[in-house]
Amino acid sequence: MKEIGSSLVTFMFLTSSTLLADDLSDAFDSGKVSGEIRTFYIDRTYTGIIENNRNSLAVGGNLGFESNPLGGFSLGFRFYTTNSINIHDGVKSSDNYDPSLFGDDFSSYSMVGEAYLNYKISNTNIKIGRQKINTPLLAADDARMLPNLFEGLVVTNKDIPDTTIIASHITKESVGSFGNVYGALGSASAEQLALQSGYGIGYKRGTNGTFVDLGVIALGDGTDTSGVSTVGMIYKGIDNLKLQAWNYYAYDILNAIYLQGDYKFNISDGVSLSTSAQYINQSDIGDALAGEVDSQYMALKLGANIGNLSGYVAYSTTDSNNNAQANGGIITPWGGIPAFTQGMVTRHMFFADTETTKVALTYNIKEFDIKASAYYASFDIGVNNTYKNGTEWTAEESGFDIQYTPKSIKNLKLRLRANYPTDFAPGLDWSEYRVIATYKF
Repeated sequence: MKEIGSSLVTFMFLTSSTLLADDLSDAFDSGKVSGEIRTFYIDRTYTGIIENNRNSLAVGGNLGFESNPLGGFSLGFRFYTTNSINIHDGVKSSDNYDPSLFGDDFSSYSMVGEAYLNYKISNTNIKIGRQKINTPLLAADDARMLPNLFEGLVVTNKDIPDTTIIASHITKESVGSFGNVYGALGSASAEQLALQSGYGIGYKRGTNGTFVDLGVIALGDGTDTSGVSTVGMIYKGIDNLKLQAWNYYAYDILNAIYLQGDYKFNISDGVSLSTSAQYINQSDIGDALAGEVDSQYMALKLGANIGNLSGYVAYSTTDSNNNAQANGGIITPWGGIPAFTQGMVTRHMFFADTETTKVALTYNIKEFDIKASAYYASFDIGVNNTYKNGTEWTAEESGFDIQYTPKSIKNLKLRLRANYPTDFAPGLDWSEYRVIATYKF
């Protein structure tokens, strides 16, 4: 009898193991491969206090795989790479190469940027591991070759009708290639610029595919923390209205509240108006590793859409407090730049004691598969800013963005972008052009 029972157990184990193996094999065999090929050329010419031209060309992108769910579980991986194309003779430096497409010392690099376990049950999704994240104050900021990437846990739930709840705990970040643009400056003012433009004082610690503690990214060596816990809620239960509220608890650094509301209403067929508002409040917590934090930012945006033409005007203001970090400017070390008034490159709207206005127009030329945009932003910067502390000036930026997405070649996008800042810092101007080709599959 024992032999029969033992044989039955053995048979059941082998059968279940075989079935599980078959299921696992099917989960991987039917998994999804996706990726993007990206070619990026950038050319910047400085005038004023710096006279210089630098340009760079890179080819790269990403390739990923996600298994088919098995019992709600799936695995995902994504490989990222950026590869320098030598277009200058001699030693690479910021005198001739723009650093924002590469790793340290203008080098090519590759990395496993995403590696996660995902579990979905009913209206809840749980993802843990390395992943790409986009929230208002912690985000990929995918503006050059490789984005910011993060390590942690993200839970999304949609049990409440018309409501999405996101809860996360993030501990590490790998800074995208854009972060290297700040490395060329190498000064205290550059650190303050980075801290308020998405990259933190310790931004260089997380370059070249290295995942580093979020506290170190924000404030530099010796500031390891327990990471950032976030809770966000997005509500769309009222026609044409979207509300969102986020709370970021950056352990021993700061607590940040982000609020945004967007309302759109139709005037007639093909004509609509929209209004939006956003608010950021930051305060120090715990050991206050950044010192006192006391920041407030508010913005309004009014938009209109008439057929293929759309546009908006926006205004923002940031308070000041000379006893606080960044003199009361908004601290954004983890890639989150949600401001209505930001330029393509100028992000001074988060400086303390600053008022910013922006106007933008977009025209969709559907018959030619082209979407064209133009904008102008003006930053009225007070003496309490920490980038050029004690100096009051007005920075301006204009630019355009032309996107061509041919229907004849699915998933291909060609893009020409340009920006023309004046007095980015007093006396520092430049013109910059970007040519970007992407193909997704």
